[in-house]
Amino acid sequence: MRISLDADLCQGHAVCQAEAPSVFAVPKRGHVEILDPTPGADLREPVENAVRYCPTQALLLVEDDEHVPSPKGTD
Repeated sequence: MRISLDADLCQGHAVCQAEAPSVFAVPKRGHVEILDPTPGADLREPVENAVRYCPTQALLLVEDDEHVPSPKGTD
């Protein structure tokens, strides 16, 4: 699995950090930093919760066999 971020949507609520602190960090007045973009299976549940509960839907979990286009403006 891989984590994809749409930085334009992130507002720094830090819900992801609360759910999976070893994978996400949100500095004060900042946007999420993905500490581990390809977390192991042992972190699947907290990462899924971080994606699910993100208030702005800025995070996406991509399985290894999927391809997700880059967010606009990042090509």
